[in-house]
Amino acid sequence: MGKTAFVYHSDFALHETGDFHPETRARARTVYEHIRSTELGRALRFVDPEPAASKWIDAVHSEDYRRMTESACRGGARTLDGGDTCVCPQSYDVALLAAGSALAAVDQVYSGNCRHAFSCARPPGHHACTDHAMGFCLFNNIAIAARYAQVHYGAQRVLIVDWDVHHGNGSEEIFARDPTVLFFSTHQYPFYPGSGAASYTGDGPGDGFTINVPMIPGADIEVYRRAYREQLLPAARKFAPDLVLISAGFDAHNEDPLASICLQDDDFRELTEIVKGVAEEFCEGRIVSVLEGGYNLQALVRSVHRHLSALVADLPG
Repeated sequence: MGKTAFVYHSDFALHETGDFHPETRARARTVYEHIRSTELGRALRFVDPEPAASKWIDAVHSEDYRRMTESACRGGARTLDGGDTCVCPQSYDVALLAAGSALAAVDQVYSGNCRHAFSCARPPGHHACTDHAMGFCLFNNIAIAARYAQVHYGAQRVLIVDWDVHHGNGSEEIFARDPTVLFFSTHQYPFYPGSGAASYTGDGPGDGFTINVPMIPGADIEVYRRAYREQLLPAARKFAPDLVLISAGFDAHNEDPLASICLQDDDFRELTEIVKGVAEEFCEGRIVSVLEGGYNLQALVRSVHRHLSALVADLPG
């Protein structure tokens, strides 16, 4: 069980968003090609995913929304939200494959093949809500993975750490009333999508299981380090997760064109190490990370490399 899994499929490139869209087909492919060519790549287990079955999409999204997405994509729609969530005729199938990539990553850590797994998939997912697309996202890959782990493997408590620069409003909405999922998010605020105030902590039985840590433009690793050590760690230790999931967006990098946070390449290694410590303490190291944002290709590649290097480090075997 010494290796970290890297889940990827070349068909992710079939989701076409247009020549000038930031969520380009080159994102996942460029990361994969870089990692595969490096010394780090030799320490990874490369896995091909299968499309997610519709029942797993329906576990977090309404069936009507899934069917509408299929019909819109196959019917030639260009967007799902009338805005920036661009699609093409192949997008529904690719979105199923992206969700399946997250499920394959969960399978890897529960099968005993690997302790950690990274889903290098697109389209991203954390803005997708129960019944609508948003922010480049069709289906909420990380939420689907959480439900899959609970239903298929019996995980009782799942921690989602979202360090994407944009608030994961879809993940928050899906689990707002659910005390079995602890959602922790650091994100630029106020900023797209407008949610993520520190005052919001969940609803009903889920109150207290959402932790939002808004970051002002220009925030650096010192601010993030304090948030993770002073807010994430105490909450995670109280929660004692069976599985740790990371919405691994890398658009909080200071070179990213869509935001104004100032993290550097190595900062993603440090954040990974902090989260890895939680997983080692409570759930035998089980971590699944899922690619979200990151729109400067060079910064994205370097940051993912640091993230995976931290996962691979000091593993037995």
